[in-house]
Amino acid sequence: MKITRSTTALTASALAAGVLLALGAPLAASAHVSAVPSSTAAGSSSVVTFATSHGCEGSPTTSMAFTIPESIASVSPTITPGWDVAKVAVDLATPIDDGHGNEVTTRTGQIVYTAQTPLEDGFRTTFALSVSLPADAAGETLEFPVLQTCEVGANDWSDSTVEGEDEPASPAPFITVTAATGDEHGHDAAAVVDTHDAAADTTAAAASSDDVLARVLGVGGLAVGAVGIVLAVTARRKQSA
Repeated sequence: MKITRSTTALTASALAAGVLLALGAPLAASAHVSAVPSSTAAGSSSVVTFATSHGCEGSPTTSMAFTIPESIASVSPTITPGWDVAKVAVDLATPIDDGHGNEVTTRTGQIVYTAQTPLEDGFRTTFALSVSLPADAAGETLEFPVLQTCEVGANDWSDSTVEGEDEPASPAPFITVTAATGDEHGHDAAAVVDTHDAAADTTAAAASSDDVLARVLGVGGLAVGAVGIVLAVTARRKQSA
């Protein structure tokens, strides 16, 4: 039985395609900075959990700077072990009332987390921000651009995602605000959510979503490889007949 070069090439190509898809799936699933909110209702308090698991082309991460949308007047960062955190204030174009008769002239425009020890590429961590969603923002998309600085290089996750268009190369994490539910101010005791539990739950949800996508793509890659092998074997049999 003769095995031609074309048959061998077909087998190799099929196997390579399957392996690349299987191995590349987890990387594709975790390539961006994700954002998962505990609530999206307009006027509600929400804990938005951001996750990342990569550096800058392999270089360890040294800081993560989150830009807060202008429409969010209140934000409280959660302490993340191993990271220092700071608020960066910006001036308001027009002073506002804080609801207690006090004039507010500044707001937190950025939250910066700085690693006490650089985070190695391939290790996952999360950052949780408690924010007050605008009461009149139902239907709006709120973007949180992130500047990821590494020992070598940086990733500027600030591109806007437009519905109906391909995802940009460096998309900014975002949430979409939904209609108010009536429990936004916590008047109902049953609606009060512990922020630590909410952050943990949303982080687990994000990890689960990424894992499911990675598994699906991985299985798809192996299937491609299997189909290629079947085609190659069939070709060999025809040539030997």
